[in-house]
Amino acid sequence: MNESEQIRELLKNAKTIAVVGLSDNPARTSYGVSAYMQSQGYRIIPVNPTITESVGEKAYPTLSDVPDKIDIVNVFRRPEFVPEVVEEAIRLKLRAIWMQEGVIHEGAARKARKAGILVVMDRCILKEHGRNFP
Repeated sequence: MNESEQIRELLKNAKTIAVVGLSDNPARTSYGVSAYMQSQGYRIIPVNPTITESVGEKAYPTLSDVPDKIDIVNVFRRPEFVPEVVEEAIRLKLRAIWMQEGVIHEGAARKARKAGILVVMDRCILKEHGRNFP
């Protein structure tokens, strides 16, 4: 299965997206992308220690604090913060990490893939959803 097919399958089967770095500011890209994905039927779980909620959902300080099953970890953090997100995703045995456009960390991506995690890097989940499910 090529990357486009993997992305389509992932988006088709996922229900819950934990968004690391989600802002509670509607002017931020992370908020707009998450609100769109929420409007498409996905449950959004904000993961950000500096907010209490976003897009109408309770926020959690870390992935480990999220009590629910996570299908995709969507990362809206600068590349230098990606390795710690990947470490936590590996510990939690999560199946997919999505790094938004401009978020590139080859070493962390390699480590995640080696642990059996599907990695999508430097792509916008909103654009990919729109392309696959017009």
